[in-house]
Formats: sequence, structure tokens, C-alpha cells
Amino acid sequence: MDHNFTAYTETAELLKALAHPVRLCIVKGLAKKEACNVSYMQECLDLPQSTVSQHLQKLRSLGIVTCERKGLEVNYSLADERVRQLILVLLGEE
Repeated sequence: MDHNFTAYTETAELLKALAHPVRLCIVKGLAKKEACNVSYMQECLDLPQSTVSQHLQKLRSLGIVTCERKGLEVNYSLADERVRQLILVLLGEE
């Protein structure tokens, strides 16, 4: 049995972040689309901009998503291909 819990702790934190329905929906959308801004996500999710931004911040802090600013617009994308594969497998959309 492996006693190096650092990798397990990081993976558990990633899975906890993905366990929220809104964050799971955001990540699923980003898995199917190259990049997306908050306004687009807000319309798709039918949630306030502040709520979407809070969820994105959580995903950014764990390195699940990354952002790129283009003028006033900020586009988000998945930072890790493993997350894309995981989401598509979990949701049966390989």
C-alpha cells in the first residue's frame, strides 16, 4: 500500500471541487468548447454573474481552469487534459 498521501490529497481536492453541480456543469461545458467567457456561462446556466465567477475562482485556485484576458473579455478553458477526459467518461460522453 502506498503511504504517499500528497498525491491522494490533491486528487481528493480536485474531486471535491468537481462534486458541485454548477462547477461540474461549467467543466463539462469547457470540455466540449475550447474557451468561454463568464457572460456565456451565465446565460447557459441561468445564474447571476457573481455566482458563476465564484465557482470559476474555486476552479482556478485548484488549477482546473485557466483564463486568458483579451481586452475586457476573459476567456476560460480547461487547464488539464485529465479533467476533460474524466468529465467526459463520468458523464458517458466519450
